[in-house]
Amino acid sequence: MSTTQAPPPRQIVVVGNGMVGARFAEEVARLDPTGERVHVTVVGEEDQAAYNRVLLSGVVAGSYTPDQIRLPVPDTPGVTVRTGVAATALDPERRRLTLDDGTHLSYDELVLATGARAAFPPITGVAAPDGSPGEGVTALRDLADCQRVLSLARPGAPVVVLGGGVLGLEAARGLVGRGMRVSVVESSPWIMRRQIDKPAARILADQYAALGVTVHSWRVASRWVPGTGLELDDGRVLPGDALVVTAGVRGNIELAKDAGIEVEHGVLVDDTLTTSDARVHAIGDCAQHPGGGAGLVQPGWEQAFVLAQRLTGTAPQAAYTGSSPLTRLKAEGIELTAFGRVHDEEDTEDLETVTISDPHGGRYAKLVVSAERVVGAVLLGFPEAAATLSQLFDTGAPVPADRLALVQGLPTAAPETESAPDQQTLVCRCNAVTRESIEQAWLDGARTREAIADTTRATTGCGGCVRDVNALLSGLNDTDPAKVG
Repeated sequence: MSTTQAPPPRQIVVVGNGMVGARFAEEVARLDPTGERVHVTVVGEEDQAAYNRVLLSGVVAGSYTPDQIRLPVPDTPGVTVRTGVAATALDPERRRLTLDDGTHLSYDELVLATGARAAFPPITGVAAPDGSPGEGVTALRDLADCQRVLSLARPGAPVVVLGGGVLGLEAARGLVGRGMRVSVVESSPWIMRRQIDKPAARILADQYAALGVTVHSWRVASRWVPGTGLELDDGRVLPGDALVVTAGVRGNIELAKDAGIEVEHGVLVDDTLTTSDARVHAIGDCAQHPGGGAGLVQPGWEQAFVLAQRLTGTAPQAAYTGSSPLTRLKAEGIELTAFGRVHDEEDTEDLETVTISDPHGGRYAKLVVSAERVVGAVLLGFPEAAATLSQLFDTGAPVPADRLALVQGLPTAAPETESAPDQQTLVCRCNAVTRESIEQAWLDGARTREAIADTTRATTGCGGCVRDVNALLSGLNDTDPAKVG
């Protein structure tokens, strides 16, 4: 009598131990906990465990320590993580990856999660000929950058942030919280140009000014002078002991490009997250999907989940068709959420717009509705409305008739077609954690936010859902029979 021996697990190599590469390994470990189907080897250039890069501005601010932003490392036989080693060459024909320590890895499937690096603009003094940052200049892409920022500037010293997008504003808030004098320079007509409209940006800039951050919009930098500051195109010189560059990123696509895999500004992938080579896949900031998603953690984590399902065989039909990004500004004392169609003209035929502007109170709200559905919003200083509207945006549920009350975060009567509150409503978009999942975790004994995070991953992404999770947890704890009794 013969016995059939199980085939060895398929070998998957992941290049990149950042947020998306680490999440892919974690998803595989969850789907294949014994490592019978696949074995994953993750290689990362940094000589430390993966961490949450989205929260780096919080490290600069002192809100988090490096240890507090570490990501979990799968403790399963099917995952091996190698840190401090970089991939130098990819041979798709032989299915072999060459590493900088002279070793090679053979694979059945390879996943590119190489992320992106800071783009230093061609401004005198900002970058050296080899592309490295100039004297007194740093990006904010990794923990080493955080340490460099804090070593370059002391409390009371002037710092210039080049780039008025989300990362630049979060960095500026963190630096001014450390006691530094901060200027932000943005070449667009207003800060956060991609995410919010001009009236909101004007109020946001005033809020930053009240904190001690001077915003210079519609200004182009012409020269960085180490030890002096940043010279603008109008001749002014902003004093600065350090220049923090947050003016965009470039995908790390060189490994794929050199291997003959099709690239543009990213590695081209389809809905199966497969490149022009059927055995090579790409996810996260290095990937270029028709539905977008680069630059944000939520789409990258969605891609990691889809690809893990496909490559473990637990859901071979899984597909990634794009994401609906939502932006939350993580700046202490400022509540800002934005998503969807906020730049359309207000007289666009199919759109209905409700706007509240309160410059004195530092608040602004804009709701955009089409066909009785939320299609966009900017909410500055309206956290309750932000939670409700983002859920309506996610679920596509009909909008209540009283739009003004909705924008203000006041109770509204649900449309007649709307059913009872949906327990599947997303609370943590980054990790796709629903209200039901949090309530179930609470029933299973998770009574604190930290316990909820350990159980569901909620609040471990961008951190923007902390307020919502705390509110939900507070309500659940108030109903705890042990406390009531």
